[in-house]
Amino acid sequence: MGSAPQIQNAPNGSAYLALVAGVVCIGCSAIFVKFASVPGTASAFYRVFIAGIILVPWWLLTRPSCPSMRDLVLILAGGLFFALDLVLWNSGVLLTSAATATLLANNAPIWVGLGVLFVFHEHLSLNFWVGLTLAMVGMAFIVGGDAWRQLSFNEGDLMAIGASLFYAAYLLTTERVRSRVNTLTFVTLSVVSCIVFLFPMSLLLGVRLTGYSHQTWLALVGLGLVSQLGGWLTISYALGHLSAAPVSVGLLGQAVVTALLSMPLLGEYLSMNQVIGGILVLAGIYLVNRKSR
Repeated sequence: MGSAPQIQNAPNGSAYLALVAGVVCIGCSAIFVKFASVPGTASAFYRVFIAGIILVPWWLLTRPSCPSMRDLVLILAGGLFFALDLVLWNSGVLLTSAATATLLANNAPIWVGLGVLFVFHEHLSLNFWVGLTLAMVGMAFIVGGDAWRQLSFNEGDLMAIGASLFYAAYLLTTERVRSRVNTLTFVTLSVVSCIVFLFPMSLLLGVRLTGYSHQTWLALVGLGLVSQLGGWLTISYALGHLSAAPVSVGLLGQAVVTALLSMPLLGEYLSMNQVIGGILVLAGIYLVNRKSR
């Protein structure tokens, strides 16, 4: 494994259960974003702001100890990366097809794997790369493969690719600090970092933050409470016990969750290709998490 610090605890059942719960929560993100139908910067801001309304008082009531300056800087940097990921992803979905954006944004595991290999000098076993390949092939089946055949990238496609880079940067930045900071402190400070960045960004871009319909507000509340609060509390807990590489591949499962939810909520039904893709994604996730190092 090289000179990298050890993860806080050995992988255990509760960490994997938390990862599954988190994947289900963030798998709802695309549904909420589509129902909200507001600019990506606005939906990104309200996602973290609504979660922060609950997180900050909860965190203060626990009388937390402050992380070290080094850890605090890493948490705030991770929050910035996550904010940029949200803005680019939410905006990209509005400018290209959801299928293409999903495939391109889920390139994050590739950047994470390369990051832990070349930056942290960690060894990734053959199981990781085989599992990653299965998961990515499954993703191609799920989205229908249009992006691979056409190889034509519009502005939304490029935003989705950018989102995958910032998402990988978030995972890589926070893997080490998460093993030293408790989940509530980590998530709260990350959310505060996002809010501090996204609010002035919305104002500078002239994005409207008020006057939405009831459906839009309900979707934004769901985005904040389910996808952000529920999703990232559980995923951050998993990151405290598992390394970034298998977690990033596990998060590919959100595409399966989104596809299943799209049937009753959006009237989008699974094709045989998508069923096969879902099976491949789950097989890849299982292989990586079975023995990733």
